[in-house]
Amino acid sequence: MLNDLSIKNFAIIDELHVSFNGGLTVISGETGAGKSILIGAVSLLLGDRASAEMIRTQADEAMVEALFDIASNKVLKKKIQEMGLEEGDELVIRRIISRTGKNKVLINSQMATLANLAAISESLINICGQHEHQVILDAENHIDILDEFGGCLPLRAVYAETYNRFQQIKLQKEKLESLRRSKEEKIDLIKFQLKEIADIDPQPDEDRILSEEKKVLANARKLNEYAGEAYDLLYGEAGSAVERIKEAQSRVKEIKKIDANLQLSEADIESCFFTLQETALLLRDYGKKLFFDPERLAGIDERLEMINRLKRKHGGSLSTVLMRQQAMEKELAEVSSVEEELNKLVQEEIKIKARLYENAQNLSQLRKRSAEKLQKAVNREIHALNMPHASFEINFAVCAAGGKTCSFGARGGDELEFYLTANVGEETKPLHKIASGGELSRIVLALKNVLAHTGSVDTIVFDEVDSGIGGATAEIVGRKLKDVSGSHQVICITHLPQIACYADNHLHVAKKIAGGRTTTTVFKLDDEQKVEEISRMLGGVDLTETTRDHAREMLSGAKISVSDNGEDKRNAEKSAHR
Repeated sequence: MLNDLSIKNFAIIDELHVSFNGGLTVISGETGAGKSILIGAVSLLLGDRASAEMIRTQADEAMVEALFDIASNKVLKKKIQEMGLEEGDELVIRRIISRTGKNKVLINSQMATLANLAAISESLINICGQHEHQVILDAENHIDILDEFGGCLPLRAVYAETYNRFQQIKLQKEKLESLRRSKEEKIDLIKFQLKEIADIDPQPDEDRILSEEKKVLANARKLNEYAGEAYDLLYGEAGSAVERIKEAQSRVKEIKKIDANLQLSEADIESCFFTLQETALLLRDYGKKLFFDPERLAGIDERLEMINRLKRKHGGSLSTVLMRQQAMEKELAEVSSVEEELNKLVQEEIKIKARLYENAQNLSQLRKRSAEKLQKAVNREIHALNMPHASFEINFAVCAAGGKTCSFGARGGDELEFYLTANVGEETKPLHKIASGGELSRIVLALKNVLAHTGSVDTIVFDEVDSGIGGATAEIVGRKLKDVSGSHQVICITHLPQIACYADNHLHVAKKIAGGRTTTTVFKLDDEQKVEEISRMLGGVDLTETTRDHAREMLSGAKISVSDNGEDKRNAEKSAHR
């Protein structure tokens, strides 16, 4: 329940504090006094979009704060606990709007997000204004209203989980089928290219190795000649390098006999001798192995041509050929795995579709039963709202429970819309085509009164509920609002005295000019002030004693009406709703 509302520097409100009580609170005042501003401030607490234009002229920031009693709201307490926010029987929400754009949301003095605020506020307050009329007129919302009334949401959640899996399977199938089609178009080409590579069977770095071998074969005679000449110079002919080293070794030996101080080791010279000898023998053996093989050279040329042909087709190098081979083999494997995966998905789709159909049937059957109850409850309410010949129906264009559908949507297998006729002898038509302003206001109120017994929201705000009505109908609407306030805190903005006279608490909104600035004030009316305000609502500017007597009579009559209805009637109506 909303206990207190504080507003600062919001629109034309300088600073304002309003306390609320349970029951029915009526807010009245002249047009333009600022009643809608109060609704705008409350809407901010529900997570509505904020803008710098809402800030009062010359102020840097605006603030809206509300205190709620949530002692009996277990659903909301659980949400607050799950969010890690401070728990308790009271809830304080503060919204700060800054011209710098640094807006803030605080829940129980802790910083929070707009998502947190929206999740919490949906269990706090429901504002029923012109937007609510649009919600009721939009056939897309009718199934949601029915599901809320009928307690269908748990079954709908079960259906939604199955539906989401069904949609995932369909999407996966479409992707795999598209992949299979694209692969199948290329599969023959892939197989041909793979066979071509496999027939040649190139090995890593083979082209480089063959090119080096070809170079050696093509120059075999020259290499043999060079190797022989090098061998002779080192070892094979008279005066070779090895012989000369031996001579040098002999001369060093003679020197050391004479001068032992020569810093030259015979072993060093001996090492050079053996190194040159080994080198010479290697050259000899190398030359013996060299011979010109024209058949081998032709074979290398042919092999290199095949490899080069693959390189030209697949990227210019042997490494890219081998990489392409791996990629194509993977593509072929994917085609096989796609078929396997598709078969699995088809089997799962059959099972999930059967479960989805069963879930849709169960949900639809509950909706059909709920629709009958909602029709009866709303018809009872609108008849009591001075529409005795009206008939409210819920028309199922598609009904899964009746076996009329094999298709599924996000909200089940049903398509439905609210229909209404306001006059005898007229057929029912879609609500948006038949309802006038006054009729629509009463339909909204009737639905709210019915849904009030099923919802978890503690506070309902009615804005412009009196649109298009007056006289006896307005009195009936006032009585109905009073009935709703038996189970919910009801706040109603109205211009009609027939509604205002049923208020448990009456707040008056007024504008005043002080210091060259316009500001809005709100104050609670006592009994005498109620008489004056209802007299103003009845008679305009010039109030007479007759008007005041009429106002007192309306207030007294409202008390008697409520007393006559009594608690027994409200309990009976609650039982009927159930």
